[in-house]
Amino acid sequence: MEATSAALSAVSLANIGILCVLIAVYARMRMATRARLPLGMTVVCSLLLLHNAIGALAYFSMEELFSHAVFPYMLGVGIAELAGLAILLRLALE
Repeated sequence: MEATSAALSAVSLANIGILCVLIAVYARMRMATRARLPLGMTVVCSLLLLHNAIGALAYFSMEELFSHAVFPYMLGVGIAELAGLAILLRLALE
């Protein structure tokens, strides 16, 4: 596996970890408050989790089908998503 592909996979796996924690936090909020916003956030995080799981699988199994010139851009998007999710997690845990 090429270094860029491994980095993409690592970023996707980190995103998956943060999303799992966010889903648990929002589900707990939903049970405690019965508010609709945590329910919506749980759904959004679940869809992002699905997106990252499919992406990580694609990086592992279909590396030869991707153009290697596009990997740095995909890595930038993944890192930006990771930063956003980390900020969201910090806010959710306050």
